[in-house]
Amino acid sequence: MRPHQSVSSLVQNIKTESSKWIKEQSFCKIPFSWQEGYGAFSYSKSHVEKVINYIANQEKHHATKTFLNEYRELLNAFEIEWDERYIFKEPE
Repeated sequence: MRPHQSVSSLVQNIKTESSKWIKEQSFCKIPFSWQEGYGAFSYSKSHVEKVINYIANQEKHHATKTFLNEYRELLNAFEIEWDERYIFKEPE
């Protein structure tokens, strides 16, 4: 992320470009679209290696903990006030 870039513009770009790619690759039998909203968490440079390791092991990690449960834990760990009504839903 560049210093002059906002989180919202970065997320918008990621959603736009990944939607195009997913549609071009025909990965979904039904039309693909992102849910509204997003969550963003920042980490210091000293945590980069831990974040890389986390990403590399996501599949193994999420075999024991759902992404939604982990997302709620992150919201609590970062002391973010949240309302369950606004937490995204599992795809149908």
